[in-house]
Amino acid sequence: MATDIKDTARAVEAAAVMRLLPARPRLLALGEPTHGEDTLLDVRNELFRQLVEQEGYRTIAIESDCLMGLAVDDYVTSGTGTLDEVMERGISHGWGTFAANRELVRWMRAYNDGRPAPERLRFAGFDGPLEITHAASPRQALTALHAYLAAQVDADLLPCTGETLDRLLGTDDRWTDPAAMMDPTRSVGRSTEAGQLRLLADDLVALLDAQAPHLLAATSRDGWDRARLYGRTATGLLRYHHSMADTSPTRMTRLCTLRSSMMAHNLFAVATRGPALIHAHNSHLQREKSTMPTWDGPVEWWGAGALVSAQLGGGYAFVATALGTIRHQGVDTPPPDTVEGLLYALPEDRCVIDAPRLAALLGTTRPAPRVSPWFGYSPLDPAHLAGTDGIVFVKDVPQT
Repeated sequence: MATDIKDTARAVEAAAVMRLLPARPRLLALGEPTHGEDTLLDVRNELFRQLVEQEGYRTIAIESDCLMGLAVDDYVTSGTGTLDEVMERGISHGWGTFAANRELVRWMRAYNDGRPAPERLRFAGFDGPLEITHAASPRQALTALHAYLAAQVDADLLPCTGETLDRLLGTDDRWTDPAAMMDPTRSVGRSTEAGQLRLLADDLVALLDAQAPHLLAATSRDGWDRARLYGRTATGLLRYHHSMADTSPTRMTRLCTLRSSMMAHNLFAVATRGPALIHAHNSHLQREKSTMPTWDGPVEWWGAGALVSAQLGGGYAFVATALGTIRHQGVDTPPPDTVEGLLYALPEDRCVIDAPRLAALLGTTRPAPRVSPWFGYSPLDPAHLAGTDGIVFVKDVPQT
């Protein structure tokens, strides 16, 4: 068995990943089992470089605020702003401080310098403007969409004025109150104003679609794409706030589902640009249902990867990352009867594994699930092997 498993291991290279797949996918998703480890981000960066140079990939999308990501895209494509500025305001969750994320953005800008627009690399965040404690106000997305339309179409076609939006939105702290996550009655998501904003957002998106021929000719494809991002973000945030005010037992399931839906629609938009590397937590990208314990009990929902895979079929591929140890977090050598334990016995420090072939080799002998002593690390679920296209295994994550 050990020899057979060893035969499934290859060097961590883009070519090895592509050989696992029947054809080049439009979206190649690379998962990670924990956030914030530069070792894993370095692996991602090197794979992206190889995908760019060898496979024609031109976009990377990461688990970060989709609106904030526009600043990074402007920087890497046209040099707008400075590297320090975009790392501070262009990547959410505090992840702009990671050295490997900074190196990714620096390299993309250097690669693009002097290249014609069709050959430039693009950056995207594909998460909604959401944090675990709160959701953003829909102000930025709604007002940006309204401003785009107001500059290009007759005023009598608009469903409202900018002043009306401003009045209905009120102050942003009404929307971002962190107490609303634990207490639905603190949410403004089902207020009269929020209901009116949902109708207006829907009308603005309908107008954007109805005026597509004129808008594409009068502005640009990038301008139109950005307006569509504003539209789906505004409607997504208003749905999310509406569900934050829900007092039913399904509230957390609805919130997780809505976040995944926002992610998925952003990924569909990324896919229209051509082949892209997607990077996020394994749980967001897997084809199986995602699960999470909450203060209201466990919740289960279809994540973004499952939603996208269902529609793109072979246009979507998922490669999970698995780890042996993260000793500075108390994650020590994995038990030998787990998937991670079997891979830890291999001589390679890093390798790519053919996951379906590994599942076939194991047959009915299903490895034991690994239990993590640290909440921030999620081991592989052995039941997901057959639905995973590949595994990038990193034996040890050193303390940085």
